[in-house]
Amino acid sequence: MLTDTVRPGGAIRPATAADLPAVALLCAAHAAFERAEPVPADLAVHLEPLLFSAHPRAWCLVVERGGELIGYASYSREFSTWQAADHIHLDCLFVSEAHRGEGWGRALLTAVRDAAAALGAAELQWQTPDWNTDAVRFYRRAGARSRAKVRFSLASAPAPAWGPPPPPA
Repeated sequence: MLTDTVRPGGAIRPATAADLPAVALLCAAHAAFERAEPVPADLAVHLEPLLFSAHPRAWCLVVERGGELIGYASYSREFSTWQAADHIHLDCLFVSEAHRGEGWGRALLTAVRDAAAALGAAELQWQTPDWNTDAVRFYRRAGARSRAKVRFSLASAPAPAWGPPPPPA
């Protein structure tokens, strides 16, 4: 079990079900920052079983400062055929704009890395938009290597019940 990481002015801890409305707001801010589609209005409801079931599909850490959630990181266990090993996919790492530069991003990345090690994963993998030069610089300073790839997505059928499929491009 991951323990809280206490730092001056706040702490990083595993999210709880009670945190989900605030996590959904952070997700919405993150999606807007990355110029992505808006998150579903009922995102918190959909996240709960994925994060808090007997066998969760993913995990979420939050940064709590002064009773407010100011950041989060979500991750899941994935498998690499090429490496014949598990890795952790860092799906999101986000700190609200007002709190960037305070060390919370690095602390979140370290906490997810520690969680990956605890889960027995060989490495941590993620992607960030190529235009986000601040994130690219941040990850490189943390010692991460980049891999040139193009990310694709393809809707599967049927579309999720909570939203229509995206219009054709």
